[in-house]
Amino acid sequence: MSRARVQPDSSSRDRTVRAFVSPSPMRRVWQRFRQQRLGYWSLVVFIVAFVASVAGPLWCNDKPIVARYDGHLYFPIVKTYPETAFGGDFPTPADYLDPYVKKRLDAPGNFAIYPPNHYYYDTLNYFSKAPNPAPPSRENWLGTDDRGRDVFARLLYGFGVSVEFALVLTLIGTVLGVLAGAVQGYFGGKTDIIGQRLIEIWSAMPELYLLIIFSSIFEPGFILLIVLLSLFGWIGLSDYVRAEFLRNRTQDYVRAARALGLPNWQIIWRHVLPNSLTPVITFLPFRMSGAILALTSLDFLGLGVPPPTPSLGELLAQGKANLDAWWISLSTFGVLVLMLLLLTFMGDALRNALDTRIGDAMRAGGNQ
Repeated sequence: MSRARVQPDSSSRDRTVRAFVSPSPMRRVWQRFRQQRLGYWSLVVFIVAFVASVAGPLWCNDKPIVARYDGHLYFPIVKTYPETAFGGDFPTPADYLDPYVKKRLDAPGNFAIYPPNHYYYDTLNYFSKAPNPAPPSRENWLGTDDRGRDVFARLLYGFGVSVEFALVLTLIGTVLGVLAGAVQGYFGGKTDIIGQRLIEIWSAMPELYLLIIFSSIFEPGFILLIVLLSLFGWIGLSDYVRAEFLRNRTQDYVRAARALGLPNWQIIWRHVLPNSLTPVITFLPFRMSGAILALTSLDFLGLGVPPPTPSLGELLAQGKANLDAWWISLSTFGVLVLMLLLLTFMGDALRNALDTRIGDAMRAGGNQ
């Protein structure tokens, strides 16, 4: 009597294969992050916007990308040419928005390929038909500010400056916070007590007053703001890292590593730190939001980056000084709100991706 062979179900076979071939922890986190659609697409939009701002000279520039004049090719976007190269009278750098130079480049046999927006972030529109600040037009998509500079170009470059500032400040603050929290949490005892008292004293110092004092002594700039804000930006993160190290230092794998004679730095780097990075990674987007708000606030108060550096805070100050020029405040406020919303959605999605309970619940719901 022959026995019928029962073929295993394909779904059960796939679950068995996935059980033996499980992805790495970081890959599982990325898979859970991709399942958070709002956060994932916020990351995509944020990266695209930042890349567009970095490539700003290809979108907003007062110089042609390539020009042909008198049988020769010129690349004004990467090299400065005198006006005499295009039939002018002066050896000064050519103004490609000058009607005379544009007429020479538009002559038969010549051509010039301009970026979509013909203005750099500090280019003054001397030939505007409306008084500054001018409303939006075909020439200036989002109008001009009170000095005749293109608002769209300043927003595009200001977005890039804000993100670069936030990235640098977040990186420095994260390194300092992790270092301080790791030392206190791992060694504990007197090291932890003395470190906490020093942090309490340091955090009690008036940060804004120090910024005002140093801004009056030194010329405000990107480096000075990074240094001053980095002195205080690590304090909040160090508390979370310290708590994680205090919890993980008592785990069995740490005791086993000590019993094997591993040095403290190796135990911290290879065993305790990887299991204490959850709050560090989770707070990265929110720390970037705080850095962007700090730079915008300082620029609004006149304590930030020096002119003519493109700045969202400086545009907000111009909107406040020119209430009738609604396009300045509205466009700047929209860019700032969109930027912070994208970072907030990314932070929420990253927090959910690092929470294994949410990942297990989503995986269980998908198998049903």
